[in-house]
Amino acid sequence: MSTVEGEPRAVLIPIADGTEEIEAIAVADVLTRGGMMVTLASVGRKMQNIVTMSQGTKVQGDIAIEACVDLSFDLIMCPGGPGAQHLHDSAELITMLQKQKRQGRYYGGICAAPAVVLLPHGLLDSGPATTYPSYESKMVGVDYRPNERVVVNDKCITSQGPGTAIEMGLKLVELLCSQEMAQNVAKALVV
Repeated sequence: MSTVEGEPRAVLIPIADGTEEIEAIAVADVLTRGGMMVTLASVGRKMQNIVTMSQGTKVQGDIAIEACVDLSFDLIMCPGGPGAQHLHDSAELITMLQKQKRQGRYYGGICAAPAVVLLPHGLLDSGPATTYPSYESKMVGVDYRPNERVVVNDKCITSQGPGTAIEMGLKLVELLCSQEMAQNVAKALVV
């Protein structure tokens, strides 16, 4: 899944029981509209890669996270919701995120994921970041930005929650593709 010049950008979005639907699917949709190849990877050794999202929606992942460890992605984006704890507990995902950071590739999280997945594993630097407002107390050691809906800190992108998912997706399209592509997607979405 490593991308080569001229090929679509490869994106991994891990999903688990309890993942917030809007954050996973809205971001995946925006990135797909931006021409990226999005892979939904199920976390938690699920039968047929089917997870039950936070509001009860069942979503089938494309692949299990265990099968992604040796693959390369231009972006790994972690959605939040109660399922963020499952992402935190996935050794495979954390290994991939740490490698992503070391290699200077994009990664990020929305809602609970910055506080629950990224921060505890040393994936948020002391620079700016945001998260779901109720997780503010967990954002120790970072420049917490409660009034910013999407925060870019070098290759780490964080966002606040379901209501900021499309905005985050558009920022990711801008960063990985171009501002023009992001504007075209935004126009098509009537944003």
